[in-house]
Amino acid sequence: MNFFLDENFPKSAEQILQKIGHKTFLLDKQQVGIDDISIFKLAQEKQAIFLTTDKDFFHTIPFQFRDHYGIIIIALKLPNRKNILEKLEWAINNFDLNNFKDKVILLRDSSYNIR
Repeated sequence: MNFFLDENFPKSAEQILQKIGHKTFLLDKQQVGIDDISIFKLAQEKQAIFLTTDKDFFHTIPFQFRDHYGIIIIALKLPNRKNILEKLEWAINNFDLNNFKDKVILLRDSSYNIR
């Protein structure tokens, strides 16, 4: 499975994902700061599930991209690295990532929404 980490997502997620056999992609230094649509298009070019903490993606992407490889948005009250990584691991263990195409999941502290 391929994952694309948004610039706001902890880079340490890359090690966790690679350790369990996934491939990861990050923005190049010259790409940092590009707009959300451009970042999401890069993830789609890599056929990757997009990982972000920006909940705007939950409200925009499903309407702008009917076909995509999936998005996991982690929006927590205390969005520190530890909490984000714990929520990512929970998602990996609780969702079938092989059937994730076109799904957008917004994970919060104690709930989640799926589009």
